[in-house]
This record gives sequence, structure tokens and C-alpha cells, in this order.
Amino acid sequence: MNYLSKINDLPSDKTFTKEDLLTEQFLLNKDRDLEIYYSPHNEFINTEARIAIVGITPGWTQMKTAFQEAKLLLSKGMEAGQIFKEVKMAASFSGSMRKNLISMLDECGIADALELDASSSLFHEKRSLLHTTSVIKHPAFHRNKNYTGHIPKIHRSPVLSAYAFTCFPNELEKLKHQLLVIPLGKAAEDVIAALENKKKLPNHFYLYGFPHPSGANGHRLGQFNQNMGQLKEIIGNWKHTL
Repeated sequence: MNYLSKINDLPSDKTFTKEDLLTEQFLLNKDRDLEIYYSPHNEFINTEARIAIVGITPGWTQMKTAFQEAKLLLSKGMEAGQIFKEVKMAASFSGSMRKNLISMLDECGIADALELDASSSLFHEKRSLLHTTSVIKHPAFHRNKNYTGHIPKIHRSPVLSAYAFTCFPNELEKLKHQLLVIPLGKAAEDVIAALENKKKLPNHFYLYGFPHPSGANGHRLGQFNQNMGQLKEIIGNWKHTL
């Protein structure tokens, strides 16, 4: 289905709302109170990346940013492949969460390992080193709110399980290098750990213990500091492969 043509038909003179985007034309899957909608920002896969940052699912903020950017680029006549790349750059972990994420990446030594001045460059001039994605590729909502990975549990939902345990590992297989894979929070980490235990993931380095950077995660800093030794050890082992 050509979703770009549907995005192009959206009004140009407004900021998109849930009433504009959480509609039948963008609905991919529905399972009782759970709905999954299309978003253009996880179409592009950076096969040359050295780091993959993995969320649980894109949230509403990312989805809205992706649609706004795609609409703008379509109006400029940009071709589809470039649109998907630009939209990924604009929407990945957008909002205040990106600021928290960058601070945490710096503190645990990611910038040093890659010989960067700061991890913020991964989202700008050094974007070629980074692939961002989610275990649930497209935005999932439970009762119209961002899905958090808990209700329903991923393994209890056939729809979510298909994304997490089939689509996601297939995506990681397309990345050429031995990566540092950073799952954000316990729900994403649990999926990756389950896949790794079943030998269904490539031989990457998996940074377990990295808390979700959302400001709503009140335990974030405590967990981060508690796990710092483990995080730095994994990053050090990965650094030797670069």
C-alpha cells in the first residue's frame, strides 16, 4: 500500500492531531484494545551502522513528527527513499527523550568509544554510525495511549509477537557490522534477551541494563548509576571490535 500518497493527501496547513493520523487509512493491526498504525520513520534501515538503539515502539510524538516531516518533504518533490531517510533522522526518539538519551550515552562512554566529541553527533553529522528502531516497528497504542510494553504482554499478543519475534530480528540481520545494540528499558530488553537465548539474533553486543530515557521513568538515574560498571564493561568489549 502506498502510504506516502495517503500522507500527501493530508492537509498542509495544520499540525497533525490523533484525529488526523489514528484513522482507518493508517491502521495496520487491531487486537481488542490494541491498535498499531503506520508511520514512515522506521522504513529506512542503515545497514552500515555501528550502533543500534532499540525502543519498544514509536510513541505519538515520534509518529506526529514523522508525518509532519514526510508531508513537508513530499511537498518539495523528494523521492521516497530519501524521504524515509530524512524522516528517520527527524523523528527518531524526538522530543525531550533525545536529550536524556544523549546525556546517558555520553556518560557511559559511547562518544569516547567512537572517538566523537559528543554523542549528540550521532543524531546529526555522524548519523551514518547509528540505526534506530523499535521491537514493535510501528506505533502501538493501548486504549489510545502509547503502548508501554506491559499491557498486553508482548508474548501474549499474536500481533505484537509477530513484530517483536519475527520482524525485528529480521531487521537486525540486515545490518552489516558487529553492533552495539542498546535496548531502551526492560520491555525492549526482555524481547532481545529472549531472542538471544533462542539463538535468533546476530552476534552483536547487547547493552543490557540501560534504562529507558523517558522523563516519566523516575528510576532512570538510579538504575543507570547502579548499572554503570556493567554498561562500561560491555562497551569496552565492543570498542575492541571497531
